[in-house]
Amino acid sequence: MRDVVAIILGGGRGTRLFPLTLERAKPAVAFAGKYRLIDIPISNCINSDIRRVFILTQFLSTSLHRHIMQTYQFGWFTEGFIDILAAEQTPQGSDWFQGTADAVRATLKHTTYYKSDQMLILSGDHLYRMNYADLIQFHRENEADVTLCAYPVTREEAPEMGLIRVDASGAVKEFVEKPKDPKVIDRFRAPVELFELGTSAFDSDRFLASMGIYVFHSDVLVQCLTDSAHADFGKEIIPWAVGRFRVRAYPFSGYWKDVGTIRTFFEENIALAHREAPFQLYSPRWPIYTRARPLPPARVVESEIHDTLLAEGSDILGARISDSVVGTRSIISQDTCLKEVVMLGSDFYEGEELLSGWEPSNKEMPPLGIGKNCFIERAIIDKNVRIGDGVVIHSKFDMKDFQGENHWIRDGITVIPKGTVIPSGTEL
Repeated sequence: MRDVVAIILGGGRGTRLFPLTLERAKPAVAFAGKYRLIDIPISNCINSDIRRVFILTQFLSTSLHRHIMQTYQFGWFTEGFIDILAAEQTPQGSDWFQGTADAVRATLKHTTYYKSDQMLILSGDHLYRMNYADLIQFHRENEADVTLCAYPVTREEAPEMGLIRVDASGAVKEFVEKPKDPKVIDRFRAPVELFELGTSAFDSDRFLASMGIYVFHSDVLVQCLTDSAHADFGKEIIPWAVGRFRVRAYPFSGYWKDVGTIRTFFEENIALAHREAPFQLYSPRWPIYTRARPLPPARVVESEIHDTLLAEGSDILGARISDSVVGTRSIISQDTCLKEVVMLGSDFYEGEELLSGWEPSNKEMPPLGIGKNCFIERAIIDKNVRIGDGVVIHSKFDMKDFQGENHWIRDGITVIPKGTVIPSGTEL
């Protein structure tokens, strides 16, 4: 792994996760109460013993930069590093990154500074555990120029994915991004034997999808990016490379989910709180790293809690909570009921002096957290939100997309943006 460089794509505008991306890049969105989405690929790199990691950022990147710098510090006695590469103007060009491939192209002089045999391209908003050492070994043993990580998906999921057609040996013969034509989709049905799974785990109506994880031989990546002006890996570079280079599909049969939409983000968070969660946050040999905070344990007083994740620093007094995630420093007051709520927590406690010296102009606004006698269901509450007493937020299953004065509804899920104040007695 000393000969591998990893490049993590820090995300563009993240429109599918809006309004959680109203003030931050998608990989900086909080997850599972205490993590950020970017912690997943970085932890996979560290656990796979890949210690040369570049993170490419551009849009609303301050929060992401702060988290990375505060969290990932390698010691003096290692050659490892995690380096942030933001979009920059140069004598050769002054444009922003135009896509995933363009971002890698624009930063090649930095990422190729260290000699490497392979370059690993990763997304910053997926939920999975993968030993990249196994992936790199597969790539080398098959003498591949490019390796795509492949995952079986259902017919319903296929039109939103990049689909891969392979032969019996796993060589990629065709790649198409998000096809809508059913006849085209049919060509990409996955061979069951490729994943060596029984019929109970893998039915015949599955399709081979790209996970957005690529391994390139370093010289081949440079050639792909310099011989073409293509801006995106999935839409352009990968289809262009098929037929020109040895492209292989690496079958991944573990758990993987793209959490880039409000619905999947919400559902994956809620699922983590259940006993039979498809993805386990704890793994003794494969931890997920994040920023260490000197916070007290969560305090729960006279409350009823079912199937819920509670992060450190939370204070819950006389509440009823079920099927929820309660993030760092969350405050939930008496006789409040939460059902299927993802609460991202707060960056500070009420009364703490902020670095900017900012103070609320309205001294009568509710304190941080959720007040008394509230009822909230099927909602995402972003950081630093103030919800007064007696607030009611109903489930909106039948409403797909709506923007109100202090809330959004996306796919039937109510989202309260970061720093929002909801006055006492409000009903949404």
